[in-house]
Amino acid sequence: MISLGCAKNLVDAEIMLGSVLERGMEITSSAEDADVLVINTCAFIDSAKEESIDAILEAHQQRGLYKRANQRLIVSGCLSQRFAHELREAMPEVDAFIGLDQVRELGTIVERVLQKHRTPLGRSAFGVNSDRSLPALDFVTPRPTYIPDYDTPRFRLTPPHSAYLKIAEGCNHPCSFCVIPQMRGRHRSRTPESVLTEIRALVAEGVRETNLISQDTTYYGMDLWAEKAGPRQPVDSARGLTLASLLREIERIDGEFWIRLLYTHPAHWSDELIATIAECRHVARYIDIPLQHIDESMLRRMRRETSRAHIETLIAKLRAGIPGVALRTTFIVGFPGETETEFETLLDFIERTRFERLGIFKYSREEGSRAAKMPGQISAKVKNERHRRAMTLQQKIAHEIAADKIGSKLRLLVDQPFVARTETDAPDVDARVLLSQPGPVGEFITREIQGARGYDLLA
Repeated sequence: MISLGCAKNLVDAEIMLGSVLERGMEITSSAEDADVLVINTCAFIDSAKEESIDAILEAHQQRGLYKRANQRLIVSGCLSQRFAHELREAMPEVDAFIGLDQVRELGTIVERVLQKHRTPLGRSAFGVNSDRSLPALDFVTPRPTYIPDYDTPRFRLTPPHSAYLKIAEGCNHPCSFCVIPQMRGRHRSRTPESVLTEIRALVAEGVRETNLISQDTTYYGMDLWAEKAGPRQPVDSARGLTLASLLREIERIDGEFWIRLLYTHPAHWSDELIATIAECRHVARYIDIPLQHIDESMLRRMRRETSRAHIETLIAKLRAGIPGVALRTTFIVGFPGETETEFETLLDFIERTRFERLGIFKYSREEGSRAAKMPGQISAKVKNERHRRAMTLQQKIAHEIAADKIGSKLRLLVDQPFVARTETDAPDVDARVLLSQPGPVGEFITREIQGARGYDLLA
């Protein structure tokens, strides 16, 4: 399997591989030895779609190189969910497309695909030799509703000491630049019992870091309220299940581990959640909160359901209420109609707020989104220039923040003998701590920070 895209897609990949093992098959890291290749795709932005299509075509071409004419090729993930009909026409070399509702069923789907008869056929629309004569099997259903449970078989693809745990799936937000709700369906939360049972099992296996993920982590539980919550209604555990009430239950689990919150929407933060994080020893002082922009007009056009005043007040509350917290965010530049003045407003906000971690996306015009039809589409040249200016500013801020850590003693989680991470560094997306002496992989250590190298620290 080749899995592309975000951590949420990675969990889907782990579930698919778990279902394959459940059916008595073996997983191999050698594509040449495999009877079946699975490309788990991403379709978040244009570059992700291109990467996914390239991976599918490369996998098919490789079949010819190692003379495995009967090797089957399956495409899963968001690209398959969203564009299965178009892909069936354009890529006859693919044997089956599966959707997001079918991740638990890959094992049985593989068995069906392996039984399918194949005879030579000419060339596909992409000019690649194809040996298929039967149409691809299609297992994609519209508007997914599936969500994993604590006992869903998984073959974890992360290091043994770190895991991702999907607490909810889908999204209810109407952001004008995004089509994720169309691909992954409406928000649906797992029960707290399911989440807690899985965390206990992971801790028992020696997992030291569990990253809680969903499209909107702060909306966790609110879809289960008897009285549905709107975007501007207060989030209160007295009204029903919330992320804060889940974190308080996690805090009761014995063991030495971090819980990290990823993908929190600014609209659903509460004073209760801030206080809960501050009080919980297991919850990392790290908040991932994609803001997308700060200019008031831009926030309205993006349909972010937040205002500049709300965002600035929330940031002040987070920093005051959770001592030592690190804030990670992402912004979009080059959104339709973004003026130079609006972009300068964003730059000023970045400079004043000094986020510990920050990423910039260049706006991607997504077919089917409201923003795709908006006037004032920005040229690639302007997007690239704004991306460069914003990241240059953030690089200066990040280097200064890293330098400020020199001389401090920090608790680290060791990923490799000479590589570790702090509480304020999520796996794969943030900085690292480079060790001069080896540490025990998968365990916590405390080391003095002796220097900084770009974004990374030296200890």
